[in-house]
Amino acid sequence: MKNKKSETKEQLLRNPDIQPISDVIAKALVEANNTYMKFISELTNHGIQLDWRYYTDGKAWLAKGLYKWTGIRGGQNEATVFWLSIWNGFFKVTIYFPEKARVDVLSLPINDEVKLMIENSGQMGKLKFFPVVFDLYSDEMFEAVFSLIDFRKSIR
Repeated sequence: MKNKKSETKEQLLRNPDIQPISDVIAKALVEANNTYMKFISELTNHGIQLDWRYYTDGKAWLAKGLYKWTGIRGGQNEATVFWLSIWNGFFKVTIYFPEKARVDVLSLPINDEVKLMIENSGQMGKLKFFPVVFDLYSDEMFEAVFSLIDFRKSIR
């Protein structure tokens, strides 16, 4: 998932007054917009909704991929399955896994390149989570991304 283009990696959608509507996203992603639209469409099949918000700490719009379900007693539950950000010519999907699930994540039927990403991902400080980050320019990594998203949904 190295940058195939020669552009510098720059996070976009930094103006809190400009909502991340489809036209704004399309202008930022350029060629990767079709990939983004395909990704968004596929999220529906996985029961995921995007929730865009402007985060002042990072000074950018980010989308949480939310999985919502009804609990045993009828209560509504939700979990953040991944974070999505818009960059110059691509979008980034970051999935955080609990450290204790690393072995299970590595046992998923995903390709060796993604397994290497997981093995090399360091735990985040005192948080007992590790990130798996995809820079998406095309849909070639979708199978692995959605396998990880579906697995992340199962972790409560």
